Amino acid sequence: MKKVIMFYMEGCPHCARARKMVEALKQKHPEYRDVEIEETDENKNSDMASEYDYYYVPAYFVDGKKLHEGVPSFEAIESVLKAAIE
Repeated sequence: MKKVIMFYMEGCPHCARARKMVEALKQKHPEYRDVEIEETDENKNSDMASEYDYYYVPAYFVDGKKLHEGVPSFEAIESVLKAAIE
């Protein structure tokens, strides 16, 4: 299983929606249930956030490669989960 990091900001409606999408996809697709996502608040961990190349949240990285940034969609979030289990 590959390492997944999600950068978020507290109170971000897109981040909250992305979390709900992850949970919905895990319920629908058992193969995604073991994917662990390390959530990092960019305001509380700015040193770590500055090491990654992104501008918008939520931003998802799988093994250090950015796979999604900004307004989430089910397709985009599923691509992150798929990449994590490949």
